Amino acid sequence: MLLHVAKQSLLSRKKTALLTFLSLLISMLVLFCVEHIRLQAKSSFNRTISGTDLIVGAPSGQLNLLLYSVFRMGSPTNNIKYESYNTLTNSSLVKWAIPISLGDSHKGFRVLGTNDVYFQHYRYGDQRLLTFSSGQKFETLFDTVIGSDVAKKLGYKIGDEVVISHGIGHTSFKNHDKSPFVISGILAPTGTPVDKTVHVSLQAIDAIHMAPAQLQKLVNNPASYSAEPQSITAMMLGLNNKFSTFKLQRDINNYDKDRLMAVLPGVAMTELWGMMSYVENVLRVIAALVLISALFGLSTMLLASINERLSEIAVFRVLGAGPFKIMSLIFLEALLLTFVALLSALFLVSLGLATMKDWLATQFGLFLSPNIFSFEVFQLAGLVLLATIFTALVPSFEVYKSALHSQLSNKR
Repeated sequence: MLLHVAKQSLLSRKKTALLTFLSLLISMLVLFCVEHIRLQAKSSFNRTISGTDLIVGAPSGQLNLLLYSVFRMGSPTNNIKYESYNTLTNSSLVKWAIPISLGDSHKGFRVLGTNDVYFQHYRYGDQRLLTFSSGQKFETLFDTVIGSDVAKKLGYKIGDEVVISHGIGHTSFKNHDKSPFVISGILAPTGTPVDKTVHVSLQAIDAIHMAPAQLQKLVNNPASYSAEPQSITAMMLGLNNKFSTFKLQRDINNYDKDRLMAVLPGVAMTELWGMMSYVENVLRVIAALVLISALFGLSTMLLASINERLSEIAVFRVLGAGPFKIMSLIFLEALLLTFVALLSALFLVSLGLATMKDWLATQFGLFLSPNIFSFEVFQLAGLVLLATIFTALVPSFEVYKSALHSQLSNKR
């Protein structure tokens, strides 16, 4: 009965109730979006690379190794021997090994030297393999495969020529223009650093750094070059048995024929995320402040309506309603408005994520689940309702005093 009265009371003040509802809805949309994205972005961030058990490179700190090998950020301190790569490839513990060679760029985009294993075993997101939007992987020495962002921003298509520059800056004073590469394939968007990478073969990386006379011979006859590189920057390993990860990591770190360091991507990602935790905390504080301002707006609306509702309160008193019941009515109005806004916000966030799931994955690398019903979100919803109760205390108490004053006046 009281709930029905609260509903009708809000409907009688449609305009102010609607504006307050929209204010609450927007603040809760911000709050739930921030919380869900915060929770999901962490796992999504960890899925920039998936299925890789170990990353191996020169000793430089696990975070630095992760940044330059996976995110193409920073610079490697040293290279490792290609012989070490062959040794690990032949290990009974290793299922596959992806070599990585860095150090060159093309108009600000990093160049990555690798081999066919990269296209066969590199995974991201939910164990997704790389796919081509057009063309195919490199077949000859001077073929290149570019990421979707490279193609989009530079307007490249299959068959276009690409000149690689020495170094990783946007401006280079040494261009390898004697040996231009031809685009053989363009990768489909992944939402990862792969989209911003120019891929060439390991042999090509070595070839473009040869003496001009030797390089000219290879340009005229690229099939004649078959030598293995002397060194690479890093490698990614997938193991036959996950239980052997720590054993192999220890063996690699103690390898006496080369200076190697093996890191677990998940552990390095956790360290990286820990450094970025202050950003998520700032976002949570901003979202909370937006909600608090909306709740104050709710309290202001209820307070402003008290003078208009003195006659309504008098009618309730005539009908026998006590001060506490009238006070409860204000509580119910506040809770009803907040509860409807809360349910609407949860529905809209879920709908929005379900609609934009693929777009967020390809454009921003955010693999967000449309299912936002987690323990943290339910906990947050409970805190919102609790905050609403405290916010409604002031207007409810004012109504209680008005009803009590009316009751005392009638007794006199």
